[in-house]
Amino acid sequence: MAAEGNPFLDPAGENPISCKNEAPTVTYNWKNVTLDFQEATRELQLGELLHDEMFTLFEAMSAIEMMDPKMDAGMMCNFGNKKVMNFDQALAAGILKTADLSTSEHIGIMDSTLACLVTWLEGHSLAQTVFTNLYLHKPHMIDDKVMKAFSICILKMVDTIKNFVNKAAVFEEEDFQPVVYGYKLACDVTEVRAAGMMKEVEEELSRRVKSTRAKPGEDLDAAQFAQHEEALAVYTRIKFCRLFQQALIIFSKKGSDGVEEVERLLQQCLEVLPVLRRTIPLGVQPDPKAEGTNRADYPTVMGFEPLVNQRLLPPTFPRYTKIKPRADTMDYLEALIGRLRHVCRIVDCTSFHSAIDFLGEFSKTWPCVLSRSVVQLLYLPSPGRVLGSLTMVEVLKDSVRSFIRPPVLAQRGALSSHQQAREFVDAFLAHCVRPFTSLVHICGHNRARQRDKLTHLLEELAVLQDEADRLDTVLHSISVKLEVMQHMACFTTWVLHHVLKTMIQYLLSGFELELYSTHEYGYIFWYLYEFLYGWMISALSRADTFLMDQEARAEQQGKAGRGVKKGKRKKKPCPHSREIFVSQAYQNLCGGYYKTIVGFTLDGKLRRPCPEFDKEQVRYEHRFAPFNSILTPPPVQYAQYREMTDPYKYQPPPTPEDMYLAACKCFQNARMLLDNVQDLNEELTSVMKVSKTNFIVVKLLLSGHKKNSSSLPEFDFSQHKNFPIIRI
Repeated sequence: MAAEGNPFLDPAGENPISCKNEAPTVTYNWKNVTLDFQEATRELQLGELLHDEMFTLFEAMSAIEMMDPKMDAGMMCNFGNKKVMNFDQALAAGILKTADLSTSEHIGIMDSTLACLVTWLEGHSLAQTVFTNLYLHKPHMIDDKVMKAFSICILKMVDTIKNFVNKAAVFEEEDFQPVVYGYKLACDVTEVRAAGMMKEVEEELSRRVKSTRAKPGEDLDAAQFAQHEEALAVYTRIKFCRLFQQALIIFSKKGSDGVEEVERLLQQCLEVLPVLRRTIPLGVQPDPKAEGTNRADYPTVMGFEPLVNQRLLPPTFPRYTKIKPRADTMDYLEALIGRLRHVCRIVDCTSFHSAIDFLGEFSKTWPCVLSRSVVQLLYLPSPGRVLGSLTMVEVLKDSVRSFIRPPVLAQRGALSSHQQAREFVDAFLAHCVRPFTSLVHICGHNRARQRDKLTHLLEELAVLQDEADRLDTVLHSISVKLEVMQHMACFTTWVLHHVLKTMIQYLLSGFELELYSTHEYGYIFWYLYEFLYGWMISALSRADTFLMDQEARAEQQGKAGRGVKKGKRKKKPCPHSREIFVSQAYQNLCGGYYKTIVGFTLDGKLRRPCPEFDKEQVRYEHRFAPFNSILTPPPVQYAQYREMTDPYKYQPPPTPEDMYLAACKCFQNARMLLDNVQDLNEELTSVMKVSKTNFIVVKLLLSGHKKNSSSLPEFDFSQHKNFPIIRI
C-alpha cells in the first residue's frame, strides 16, 4: 500500500503513529512581538486607541481585567494550596463544628455573616457573599441550637429581602443580584417556626445573661465580667436578627397598616446596636496566617470558604468582592434602620404632590436598594393602589383639585354634574395613571438610572399634554354652552407643572452625576434661568390666580345667598406662594451663575475646548435632546440660543464688570426670596448658604480682585450637589 494512503503514517510517511493513549508532542512556535508592537504603536498619538472589528472595547476591557487580582475574581483560585471544601467535606475533615461552638465562635460567625449580608445588599452576588458561609448550606445538620436558629433566620431574611426587591422592581444589575444559585432558602421552615426558634434561643440566652450579671452589692472579677459580656454579645445578636426579620415580615404582610409596629421593632434594633458594635472584638477574628493574598477581604473564620461557589459563577469575569469590615457593617445596619424608619413617614403623605416631594428628597440621599424598595411598596403595594386603600385615579383627581381646582371637579356645579364632561375627565385621569406611576417608580431607582428613565417619562408626558389640551378645549366648549364659569386650561396647566419639574430634574441631575464639563455650565444654567423656571413661575401663578378667583366667587355667592352686607374681606395667602418664591429663588440663582460665567468668558478665565475637535452645537443638542418631544415649553434650538446670548448685539457690548454686577443682583435676589419662605428645609438652607457665598465672591470679582490672576475659577459642589460655590 502506498504510504500516502496509509492514515497511520505521519505526513512524511516514515514513522507509524502510535495507537496508544500517549500525549502527543506539541510544538509551540512562540514569537517575541514586543519590538514589532512598540514599532506599530509609534504611529499612535497619546490618548489614541486602535479600533478593529475583531477587537472592540469589550475585548479591550476583558484583556485589561484578566489576571488582575482586583478585577478578575478567578485569580483567587491561584493563590495558596488550600483545598476548597464544601459543608460535608469540611465536616468530615473536622474543620467545621456543628455542635458545642464556643461563645467567641458564635460572635465571630454571626458578625461575619452580617458583613456578608450587607455586602450582598450593596450589589454583590449571594455566591460571593452570604453563601460563602457553609453553615447556611445545610442548616438542618447543625446541632448547635444558637447557630441553627441564626442560620435559618438569615436564610429567611435573604428570602424576604429578595422578594421585597423583586416585587418593587426598582433595581438594576449594579444595585442588586437576586440569583440564589440553586440554594434553598429554608423554604421548609415557616416564618412563624423560624421566629419561634429564634425566640427560644433568645430566652435561653437571656437567662444566661441574667445568671452572669453582677448581683446587688457584688463586683465581678475580670473573668466573670468577660463571661457576662460574651453572653450579652450573643444574646443581642440573636435579638437584633429576630427583631429585624420580624420588621421586614410586617412590612411585607401589613404594608402601611403595620408602620407603627415596624417603627417600634426598628427602635428596639437601634437600642441593641451599640452592644453589637462594642462586642465585636469578643468574636473570633480572621486568621492572619490564612492562605491567599485576599485574606483581609473575606472572612476566614471557621465556617467560611470564599471559593466554595467559584464554579457557580458565570464564565464572564465577575467583579471582585470585598466583604465589608465588621465595624463598617454595624454602621451600615444603623444607617439602614434609620432609612427604614424614615420611609415609614410616606404614609403621612396623603396628597400626590407631597408623596413625590418625599420620594424625591429621599432619593437625594442615595439610599440602598432595600429602603428604596420598601418605600415603593408602602406607597404602591399593588398596581393602581396607593397606600393600600386608595386608587391612583382618586389620588390624581385630588392632586388636580388641590393644584388648580377645575370647575368640572367641584363638588357642586353645572359642569361637574354634566355626565359627558365627567366621563371625559375620568378617561383622561385613567390615561394619567401609567406615566404618574412611572414617576413614582423612577424615584425608587438609583440616581444614575433616574436620568435615563426621565427621558422616557418626558415622552409619555408629551402625549399627556396633547390629551390635556384636547380635554380642556372640550370642557371649555361645554362650559360656554352651560353659561357657567369657564374652564380655562386647568388640566393643561397641571400637566405642564409636572413636565417642567421633570425637565428641571433632568438638567440638574447632570451636575450631581458630574456629566457636564465646566464650559457647558453656561447654557445649562441659561436654559434653567430663561425658560424652565420662568415657565414654572408662570404655571404656578396661573394656578394661583384661578384658585383665588374661584374662592372669591364662591365667597361672594355665599354672602349673596345669606343676604350678608359686603365688608372688608381679609386677604388670604396664595395657595402656591411658597413654591412660587422657591422657584423665583432658583431662577435668580441660575441667572447669577449664567451671568458670572459670561463674565468669566469675557475675562478669558474660562477654558474652552478647541472647536475643531469639540463643537458646542453638538454638545448643546445632545444635552437638550430629550426635550424635543415636549410641545410646551417648545425646545430652544442652538441657533436661537446663540442669537439670544450674543453679547455683541448690544451697543456697547457688556463688560465683565457689567455681568458681575448683574450676577450680584441675582444672587442677592435669591437670598432675599428665600428669606420670605418660612420653615426652610435642609435643601433650601443649603441653597441660602450658596447664594450668600456666591454673592460675596462675585462682589470681590466686581471690585477687581484677582483681575490679572492666571488661575481659573473653580466650582465647588461640596455644599450642594446641583448649585456650586464659585471659588477664585
